[in-house]
Amino acid sequence: MRIALVFPLVAALLAWSAPAVAADELQAARTALRGGDQAAAEAAVDRYLARHPDDAPGRFLKGVIRSEQGRTDEAFDIFFALTQDHPELAEPYNNLAVIYAARGDYERAKGALEMSIRANPDYATAYENLGDVHVQLAAQAYGRAARLEAGNPSVRAKLALARDLAHYTPQRAAGRDLPAAPVE
Repeated sequence: MRIALVFPLVAALLAWSAPAVAADELQAARTALRGGDQAAAEAAVDRYLARHPDDAPGRFLKGVIRSEQGRTDEAFDIFFALTQDHPELAEPYNNLAVIYAARGDYERAKGALEMSIRANPDYATAYENLGDVHVQLAAQAYGRAARLEAGNPSVRAKLALARDLAHYTPQRAAGRDLPAAPVE
């Protein structure tokens, strides 16, 4: 699943609620994050948020930085608070879903993605992530069916297909790295 790390998205959020001056102030954080300097990005966004603590784009960027730093509990708290304060924004719901999915909580991930899509019916990343969540849920269901009825070739084939789809990458689609999926 993809977390909404797309910098044009952050720019769009900035245009949504902050004047051009604020966009310039956050530019240092975005540039540092894009360059892989998470510490500089964190410092810049923290300075910005000290002056603009309720700014949604700044808070969202801080959540993205926390995600990049592997501080997912903190990122979760930031994205969750954004969904409460700004339920009209799709991106925080998407990022919550990514965290839920990483924790294996696919039902909550599905719910967060459905909220993301309600907020923005044209948000392609949320649809893609929702598809990924459905694949994981299908793999779980087929896995259980295979455990309950191990001799059923249809269930075993569907489980293998769901696992292949769950591990799909463009490189695999090009014919590389295509091992057969194990079947339970």
